[in-house]
Amino acid sequence: MTVAAHHSADLIVINARIVTMDGAIPYAEALAVRNGRVIALGTSADIRDLAHSSTRVIDAGGRLVLPGFQDTHIHLQDSGQDYSQNADLSAARSQDDIVATLSAFAKTHSRPWVNGTGWYSGIFTAQNLDRHLLDRAVPDRPCLIVASDGHNGCMNTLGCKAVGLEPGTPDPQNGHFVTDARGEPTGMLYENAVMWAESRMPHPSDADFAAGVKWAQALAHRHGITGVIDAKVEERHVRVYRALEAAGELTLRVAATSLVNAFDTTEGAVERLTAFRASARGPRFKVHSAKFFLDGVVENRTAAMIAPYSDAEGGNAPLMFTPAQINEMFTAFDAARFQIHVHAIGDMAVRAALDGCEAARIANGDWPSLHQIAHIQFLDPADIPRFRSLGVMANVQPLWARSEPSVTDVAVPMVGNDRSRWIYAFRSLLDGGAAMALSSDWGVSTLNPFEIIETAVTRQPPAAEGKVPPFVPEERITRMEAVAGYTTEAAAAAWRSTETGSLAIGKAADLIVLDRDIFTCPAYEIGGTNVDLTMVGGDVVFERH
Repeated sequence: MTVAAHHSADLIVINARIVTMDGAIPYAEALAVRNGRVIALGTSADIRDLAHSSTRVIDAGGRLVLPGFQDTHIHLQDSGQDYSQNADLSAARSQDDIVATLSAFAKTHSRPWVNGTGWYSGIFTAQNLDRHLLDRAVPDRPCLIVASDGHNGCMNTLGCKAVGLEPGTPDPQNGHFVTDARGEPTGMLYENAVMWAESRMPHPSDADFAAGVKWAQALAHRHGITGVIDAKVEERHVRVYRALEAAGELTLRVAATSLVNAFDTTEGAVERLTAFRASARGPRFKVHSAKFFLDGVVENRTAAMIAPYSDAEGGNAPLMFTPAQINEMFTAFDAARFQIHVHAIGDMAVRAALDGCEAARIANGDWPSLHQIAHIQFLDPADIPRFRSLGVMANVQPLWARSEPSVTDVAVPMVGNDRSRWIYAFRSLLDGGAAMALSSDWGVSTLNPFEIIETAVTRQPPAAEGKVPPFVPEERITRMEAVAGYTTEAAAAAWRSTETGSLAIGKAADLIVLDRDIFTCPAYEIGGTNVDLTMVGGDVVFERH
């Protein structure tokens, strides 16, 4: 038995298969917890000796125990409010589905606006979604529905009227209002046009967002998640998280990456984020990084590519920040010791992010920043070795790396077969020495890490969805790499490796008990895994009954 010190334990877990993700003691049968930390690992008999009359004993019945999972790119506060309080359109697959779901939801309340969230931009586009369709669902009030990706929205006619969107309204920076042949807005909104509309609508209250966080936190714990990085926060997010932490209501460890806009000055942005960071240094909530959107998404043709799109329409999208701006801002944030967290879909956006990190490193020297490039849908193979050489981490969402409409019907035709070989090239990145965290980008898609791990390992949708060939199967990763992406690598991404990520002695007792062994069960059954228990800092925050 290895013990930090011979103290009696508050809680012990016995009769388990513990995979610690720690090289010093990789496996154990039991562990002991005191004051929220792991104090001993060993056999069940050894660990029982540390119990006293009031020690809680959890008999794992031979089940797998892992460190708590951490989701390092998630929109916890916004999506929590969104999905808990608005119409959920994620199951809609036809125009009639959207109309039925929205009109049923509209009948449940008399709020001034009807809001919906989560529609799939791989199916609904400017060709089949417009204000007239939403008028069928909600004829009597303004309505806005936002896609699961957050990059596309649509308003009904009264919504357009309410926010002042009319023919000739100029596009906002890095945004676009879709218009018909007569110049009339169709109601479709791309990129920052969504934010433009939302800024002219009634805002949910802090209490609404706090309720959304609590709802999302419970969902996360149910899926074995003990820590997150909220991937886009502003002043309101910081305010709400700080209040929840002060009230003792934050059971999840929340790190946050704060939004930097193309219209910001470098000095102003660094000043703003420095103030956020100084105000948020609590044990459960901190701001540690700066978020940049360097492009949009392929579905609405706002992904920035090195070479133009390959389909008949062709064209390309510009970067959302100029290269000079990227280099200047990345260098300034890196010098101020912020992590940089980049949204990059197109291969040009990925390259520009790497270029910015390189400029920062040349100016400021090397330090363990683990700057993050998230998504990496497209990648020029020449850029793969740069992740390792620049110490940049790939932050990937493997659920999307499979044959489904947004990939096979949208992305592949737009970039052609040669470039499609490098869509979600996770194996190549790992083989090139890149550090890699796995995440969900919830509410873009499920936050269930087991469904995500299954797709990382198989490059296929769940078997329940029918037989679908794997998408670029040579880019599959192993189960152990996927679990590391949710544990040790995720903790590193959130700058909390000293506290979490493995079940090492002295670290926080953040752990999960699973109903199956995801290392040995059939690959196509990983996604069906249930979490039986989730613990954060020695406190049980979820138990399945």
